[in-house]
Amino acid sequence: MSGGAIAALIAAGAFVLLVLLLAIPLLKLGRVLDEATLAIRTTHEGMGPLLTDAKGTLGQVNSQLDQVEGIARNVNSMTTNVAALTSVVSSTLGSPLIKVAAFSYGVRKTVADRRDAEIVRDARKKRRVKR
Repeated sequence: MSGGAIAALIAAGAFVLLVLLLAIPLLKLGRVLDEATLAIRTTHEGMGPLLTDAKGTLGQVNSQLDQVEGIARNVNSMTTNVAALTSVVSSTLGSPLIKVAAFSYGVRKTVADRRDAEIVRDARKKRRVKR
């Protein structure tokens, strides 16, 4: 064996060692890719029932919103009716109550003015009598 043949054998052995060292990470990378593929497949298979449940939930939410819309319409109608009733009561009772309040104020004012006038007259009489 010549020196070139020995060098070729050493180089071939080193190349085989390098291939073996590189094969291990490549095999691990292959396993990682297999696991990722499996995880994606599992997730994809689980999406069907999840989307079905979400569709059912959205259907229930829509029916609840329809009921809330009906309630809101009824409240709006009731508010309009109460406003109309308040207007009728205000116009029916409000005007007479204002008139009664004004009349009672006038009567009190007149009575107070007369009382004050009598007190002033009495005071003047007493003053004249003292003179």
